[in-house]
Amino acid sequence: APHSHPMFRLSVLVLLGTLLPAAAQPIHIERVFGPETPTGKYKHPSSITELKGGDLFLAYYGGAGEYATETRVFGSRLKRGSRSWSKPTPIASSPFYSMGNPVVWQAPDHTVWLFYVVRPGATWSTSRVAAKISRDNARTWSDSFVVAWEAGMMVRSRPITLADGAYLLPLYHETGNDPDRTAPDTCSLFLRFDPATRTWTESNRVYSRMGNLQAGVAEIAPGHLLALCRRGGDYEPGDDGPVVRTESHDGGRTWSPGVDTEFPNPNASVDLLRLRNGHLLFLFNDSPTERTPLTAAISTDAGRTWPHRRNLAEGPGDFAYPTAIQTSDGRIHVTFTSDERTVIRRAVFSEEAILNP
Repeated sequence: APHSHPMFRLSVLVLLGTLLPAAAQPIHIERVFGPETPTGKYKHPSSITELKGGDLFLAYYGGAGEYATETRVFGSRLKRGSRSWSKPTPIASSPFYSMGNPVVWQAPDHTVWLFYVVRPGATWSTSRVAAKISRDNARTWSDSFVVAWEAGMMVRSRPITLADGAYLLPLYHETGNDPDRTAPDTCSLFLRFDPATRTWTESNRVYSRMGNLQAGVAEIAPGHLLALCRRGGDYEPGDDGPVVRTESHDGGRTWSPGVDTEFPNPNASVDLLRLRNGHLLFLFNDSPTERTPLTAAISTDAGRTWPHRRNLAEGPGDFAYPTAIQTSDGRIHVTFTSDERTVIRRAVFSEEAILNP
């Protein structure tokens, strides 16, 4: 049977040994899946989308470890009004190659897209990006097809719909054959998809001082886009760098060179979400060396300043690879992994919990 726990509905939130002030607006935390779920010990990273009708669908890749040779992409559904996630089932697998980094996203026409990485070699620099689609609310899936053929191409962040109706998918090109370090020419790029012609168009590539990857993107005005990216490098002390920023003023076709920001980054994934009121939500690890705390920041001035901040998870451990959505009821859902990439958790809260904690 699937493993699930009810959300903690407490005015005082106790999260992983951390006590937050009693006056704080509630942030509800749910442990979704852990090592007891029989899809392999490794469960990382997760992606979530809201489906037509209000169900939530979560995808992750599982197996014995990050570089295991038999990893698969699994999917699970939380029916509207339910507190129990369905038993995870494989939705992308290969008898020869490993899978990774699933991204699930429902488009405006209710087609559900599943993007993921196929890794034929020993390191991520051998990867390609593949995809499937579902036209029945993520119940059945098409055959797989290739989105990016070039070796080293990867996906991690969800697409967005632009003001002109195009879809924009963040990708990145990872170079180097070291499993613990990306080369400085690792770069972000973006694919525009035209739903009318069903064609993809690639942007220029965004380079930066240490390299960058896994961009979270938001359209802050028609045609004006902001992306915040994980920095490249390794995990050793001294090879530190902040989150990287790039912007586009032509609907994601061309992007500015990547520049350092005020946000530290311990070589960990970030996410950026434009809320329906126009505010921006940014999820990141507020540390130059550790994947803790996991912090939510809100900008009310199109990304110029980020005065509103609150930790979603803090203390010893690792709380990383956030994916954020805002559901039709206005609530914000953030899935992330913890316990050395073996546990998937979901935080649910209102914007008010960050603006006025």
